[in-house]
Amino acid sequence: MRNLAAVVLAAGKGTRMKSDMPKVLHRVAGHPMLFYPVRLLKKMKVGRVLVVIGHGADDVKKTFQAEGLVFVEQSEQLGTGHAVMCALKELKGFDGDVLILSGDVPLIREETLAALIGLHRAGRKKAALSLVTTVMDDPNGYGRIIRDDSGRITRIVEDKDCSPLQKRITEVNSGIYLAGAGFLHENIRRIGKENAQGEYYLPDLVHLAASEGGRVESLKADEPQEVMGINNRVELARSDKHLRLRVAEALMLSGVTIVDPEATYIEYGAAVGIDTVIYPGARISGNSVIGANCLIEEGSRIESSRIGDRSTVKSYSVIEDSKVGQEVSIGPFAHLRPGNTIGDKARIGNFVEVKKSVVGKGSKANHLTYLGDSFIGEGVNIGAGTITCNYDGVKKYQTTIEDGAFIGSDSQLVAPVRVGKGAYVGSGTTVTKDVPPGALVITRAPEKVVEGWVARKLKGKEKD
Repeated sequence: MRNLAAVVLAAGKGTRMKSDMPKVLHRVAGHPMLFYPVRLLKKMKVGRVLVVIGHGADDVKKTFQAEGLVFVEQSEQLGTGHAVMCALKELKGFDGDVLILSGDVPLIREETLAALIGLHRAGRKKAALSLVTTVMDDPNGYGRIIRDDSGRITRIVEDKDCSPLQKRITEVNSGIYLAGAGFLHENIRRIGKENAQGEYYLPDLVHLAASEGGRVESLKADEPQEVMGINNRVELARSDKHLRLRVAEALMLSGVTIVDPEATYIEYGAAVGIDTVIYPGARISGNSVIGANCLIEEGSRIESSRIGDRSTVKSYSVIEDSKVGQEVSIGPFAHLRPGNTIGDKARIGNFVEVKKSVVGKGSKANHLTYLGDSFIGEGVNIGAGTITCNYDGVKKYQTTIEDGAFIGSDSQLVAPVRVGKGAYVGSGTTVTKDVPPGALVITRAPEKVVEGWVARKLKGKEKD
């Protein structure tokens, strides 16, 4: 947006959250709530974004240090008006409009802000100040919008300062404002603190503008949830659910089947291809990317991973920070720990754990196996109960299994070790030395049969 700066208020402690963590770092649909207004302002190409911080300032800075924001510290928490006073020091010489948002309002939409900007700038002369309001069934706790007989906004009265009659008003302030920088510089220090909280209330600017003949415009948001802040854990959960359903709705409209959106947890930022089906209880988080025509069964968790087209993640499998190719089958009850690359048409079956490994095209480990720090070629069969022994108590080592090798059930491969192309490891073998290509290795003890042993053992013993 041309000639537009933004101030995001994120200094409050959030006492009602009952947390040591700064309120704006509590997560909504996978991201700190402050992420959403910041992301939206960047998407709108707002020229300068200032974030006012206070409680937990270092933590907020660290979390958003890569975003190119200007941080303004409010050392004393003296209200929203005081927070804007602090920010205006960084806007000396700026003569455009200043958009003021709250860091605890993650559901605000681009369409709403664009409409506010359009309303503010409409006509031959811009409004002195514009704001977003909404109507709530239960307005308790929110500042009430006071209008005159012609419907013009004259002021905002905070909930604690309302008279009994004013408390019955259902139109409330959302805390989203747009004003010219000149108006703010001229009037911000005129705000008093003669109120129940003894703070500098930013809404007092409305009365200053209206009383001096300035035009005050308001945009009424149809959906209160979009513009209301998060003040406690109950509201946090509501906002999280609302945003997740928004994400699910967008995916469904793009061609994804989500069997039960309310019971499916897809975080903001995840991408899913068309004709993929996702069952209830699945959780897809981080910047995960799932291809087309996939099947994600119930209870699966996919975190910061890529899943190729036509792959299946069976029930109650966990995939973390891994790359999975096309036409792969994972699970049920499989665990891909971070750092794996699973090739096309591979099979990772039930109760198989894989960590920091490459599994080649068409290879399979179908049952009860641990593969850690391994490089497995194409077309390899890993029998049930196989373990790569990658850790000696001090260091970790790699196991390499070349193309076409066959690893029999209940085998242990003590790293570092290499099994050559097409080699065969007999069931129950412990491999401690490299196996040449095409060779058989077996360490099974010779079988011994002792006839009549049971009868002799039981001779003379009373039977129950």
